[in-house]
Amino acid sequence: MNVLRVVRKMDNPSNVSEILTVAEAAVFLRCSKVHVCNAISGRARGVAPLPAISMGRRKLIRRAALEGWLAGNESSGASR
Repeated sequence: MNVLRVVRKMDNPSNVSEILTVAEAAVFLRCSKVHVCNAISGRARGVAPLPAISMGRRKLIRRAALEGWLAGNESSGASR
């Protein structure tokens, strides 16, 4: 899938599906698909595991879960 097409889809809220693929989540987070898979499996250091739906080997992420995960992993920077 063309990354530009995914970004355009995500810019328009009426076109955004509630379920994201790993590739769509990676574009949303501006990171690699491998990093998203590591976050799902709990191997990404410093963040809680990303909630995902497993369908065989395929992983899907609910948009609301991704946004909640982002909010829960934000830091103010005051403690660093």
